[in-house]
Amino acid sequence: MTIPVPAAGLQLRSLVKASGELELSLVRTEIPALAPDQVLIRVEAAPVNPSDVRVLLGTADPSTLRKQGSVDEPVITGDVPPASRGLMAGRLNRSLTAGNEGAGVVIAVGTADEARALLGKTVAVFSGAMYAQYCVVRAASCLVLPDGTAPRDGASCFVNPLTALCMVETMRLEGHTALVHAAAASNLGQMLCRICQADGIELVNIVRTAEQEALLRSLGAVHVCNSSAPDFIDKLTDAIAATQATLAFDPIGGGELAGQILGCMEAVLNRDWDGPFRRYGSPVHKQIYIYGGLDPRPTLIDRSFGMAWGIGGWLLWPALSKVGPARDQELRARVAREIKTTFASHFTSEISLPDLLKPEILKACKRSATGQKVLVNPNKR
Repeated sequence: MTIPVPAAGLQLRSLVKASGELELSLVRTEIPALAPDQVLIRVEAAPVNPSDVRVLLGTADPSTLRKQGSVDEPVITGDVPPASRGLMAGRLNRSLTAGNEGAGVVIAVGTADEARALLGKTVAVFSGAMYAQYCVVRAASCLVLPDGTAPRDGASCFVNPLTALCMVETMRLEGHTALVHAAAASNLGQMLCRICQADGIELVNIVRTAEQEALLRSLGAVHVCNSSAPDFIDKLTDAIAATQATLAFDPIGGGELAGQILGCMEAVLNRDWDGPFRRYGSPVHKQIYIYGGLDPRPTLIDRSFGMAWGIGGWLLWPALSKVGPARDQELRARVAREIKTTFASHFTSEISLPDLLKPEILKACKRSATGQKVLVNPNKR
């Protein structure tokens, strides 16, 4: 079936004005002529990840979001608190696209062979502009999904799958042998759980509720620690002892958890030490990477773990660059092969572009509740 090529399509834009006002709107943009190596994708699925919410809202106060415009041309405005406007300096008065990743069907192509080969294919893309009905990208940036894969199934091919895979790659590159992961009941956490099981890697999962613990155990997770339980520190220490994990990934950021993990690692390394007193603690390096900001509070560190430790930020794309182009392609190919198994994503709701411009939906996305994953279908009627 031939899909007609439109002259224009709707695209979501996020603007933070110098006055401190946030404006989200849908803009009708013309579809440009394609370069030889470009393709036009009809976008049918794009997830809402925490990184997308940061682009959409910036540092605006969600409680100030208000709906304006009309049903056909909705507009959302909000207020950026004066104290956080400095963080927005680089994007003031710049209208930004949004939607890091997504999937759809290629409906038009340039003249190059690599582009023509994709006509009619279902592909996934990381473009930064997937909250739009149509997206123009280079053919080389498309991940072709296996036959029979719906755009919904391939919408989250990049951020979560490659993040989980690169956590394991970082572990190997830095000489660790096991992992600790916080907020482990998330879609990403479930993927990491399946990867570690398949690859024979010990994994300690940290969750916040009994329901989340039950979910991970149903997936076959062995070491699951509930941070709300009174014996959390003891359980975490025992799990680290069983796995000998010296590397952790934390998407929460704020609060005491990062320091608690390092403290438990140090306790394990000192548990059976019967040598002379070590005034600087265990010489074994312990590392925790913060890769998100689910908790905006300061990171609190109670330094009870000697001097052989590190804490730092971690992002997917710098980490991916360290594995090299060949390994990068191997990881992407694995995602495509296992998109319905290891890297399956589960969405609790599917909404349209106008739906995304509703204060109640934006506020829910901002909360980033575990198990509440929203999928945007820009061409949903």
